Amino acid sequence: MGWPFLGNMPSFLRAYRSNNPETFIDSIVERYGRTGVYKTHLFGNPSIIVSSPQTCRRVLMDDEKFGLGYGKSMTRLAGKNTFVNIAKSEHRRLRKMMTSLMISHEALVMYIGNIEDVAIASLEEWAAASKDEPIEFFCETSKLSLKFIMRILFGSTSDSIFSSVEKHYIDVHDGVHSTAINLPGFAFHKALKVIDETLRLMNLPFLDFREAKTDANIKGYTIPKGWKVLIWNRAVHMDPENFSAPKEFDPSRWDNNAAEPGSFIPFGGGSRRCLGIDVAKIEVSIFLHYFLLNYKLEQLNPESPIVYLPTTRPSDNCPARVIKLK
Repeated sequence: MGWPFLGNMPSFLRAYRSNNPETFIDSIVERYGRTGVYKTHLFGNPSIIVSSPQTCRRVLMDDEKFGLGYGKSMTRLAGKNTFVNIAKSEHRRLRKMMTSLMISHEALVMYIGNIEDVAIASLEEWAAASKDEPIEFFCETSKLSLKFIMRILFGSTSDSIFSSVEKHYIDVHDGVHSTAINLPGFAFHKALKVIDETLRLMNLPFLDFREAKTDANIKGYTIPKGWKVLIWNRAVHMDPENFSAPKEFDPSRWDNNAAEPGSFIPFGGGSRRCLGIDVAKIEVSIFLHYFLLNYKLEQLNPESPIVYLPTTRPSDNCPARVIKLK
């Protein structure tokens, strides 16, 4: 359970602030074996880490014994009537309604034109801007996903609207990942393989939160009611028993991939699986199509180290020039 009050946070932070975050789970596995279930104390709570495809899938699929387990900051900022906090029956009703209205096949088809317009305009803008000085490619692509959403929901990506939405989004995003203290202060098939491989390596998020609603048993271990259950996505995606040479970027691994259920969970699973999975994949597919066919990227610092907290990203935000191909 680690140190009093601090728990295992020092070893977690040490690993995730290094260039090899896998050492956190690796050290646990080395000490206690490949059980896929480990007792710990993280993020201020006694917790259970699940880190194998079987145990992750069990927790994600069992709504009767495991509910959402996000921290106070997430639940308070999201509000009591949102997907994060509503009861199971209400969640099921709203999810069904949103699926039919916003992410049905007909709705996804309607989004394609909007997503294409934003992707093409953004690439042209980056190419023009980077003639004078490099752009921060990571930051610009992060903004792009917000522009896609704005275009779909509001029909506009004007600078005035975008600046306002971006500021509030960043404020909320930072608050969700903070302690809750209330004080001021190309071909689509190929593209899809690239997308899945990027999701596996980047691990956003690197874990998912659940909480035991009752005493639960996993692989012979009892998880007490009220304990957090941390579904360690990164451990599953970076385990060589699930993916050979896991640190290599290899989209071809998805050719005829027969990975077992629970071994690829970037969007969660079960009834709480991310609703936006299809929209996200369409956005990235369209962007990659126009980017790879018409542009090339010149990085100024291709050897930049990677940081893993709060999210995986290049430490310098990838300064680069986007060059249009003739």
